[in-house]
Amino acid sequence: MTPSIAALPMYDWPEVRAETDAQWSRIRGVLRDAGIGAPEALTRDTGDLYDFWRRPDILFAQTCWGPMGDGLAKEVHVIGQPDYSDVEGGEGELYRSVVLMRSDALDGEQQGSMAPSIASLSDMIRGRRFAYNVPDSMSGYLALQADLGSLDLFPEQIATGGHRASIRTVAAGRADVCAIDCRSWALAQRHEPAAAGLVPVGWTSPRKGLPYITGRQTPPETLTTMRAALLETGLIVA
Repeated sequence: MTPSIAALPMYDWPEVRAETDAQWSRIRGVLRDAGIGAPEALTRDTGDLYDFWRRPDILFAQTCWGPMGDGLAKEVHVIGQPDYSDVEGGEGELYRSVVLMRSDALDGEQQGSMAPSIASLSDMIRGRRFAYNVPDSMSGYLALQADLGSLDLFPEQIATGGHRASIRTVAAGRADVCAIDCRSWALAQRHEPAAAGLVPVGWTSPRKGLPYITGRQTPPETLTTMRAALLETGLIVA
């Protein structure tokens, strides 16, 4: 089977689909110039992503390190890391999650405070209701859990299914705290009205951003060529 599918689902909000298509156009051009038959268009009908990421015919896609640590890494190859330097909280291949609360839930001294470490926020967020996208999300759940050592300080944890939904859940008062990766937060500030009622109260530690992957059936020489071409053009940084 020749790998022939491409998808960039992780930041493909409806409002920025033209930008996602332009991103793929740049990647596709680099791959084709390197002699790799990249598909013309992105696949958006992915269905369940956990099944999609395991498709053997994926040439290029993006996933999260949470599922990678939960078995996906055995079924795909990592191509490389995108650059997060264009958004606050990102630095090269590394990204952070911003911890958000409603502005009206903080006193005057706390509003807009930027703590140097998420651990220093434990007293502020203890006893609050925590909204998260999915439990194997590095940015929405696992990073905060790792930095704090445990999420037991939250008496209630509410699964929302997505970062945007978590923002809306906190803004609506159904939860008090959420952790959102820095690129999703940048998108929310542009396109999600509920974001206006939230303020950053800290950041998680830096971790590798969402990796680009290819299917296990991609030939090793194709993987090597992809990495070299994308590195040379700055479309991956590591």
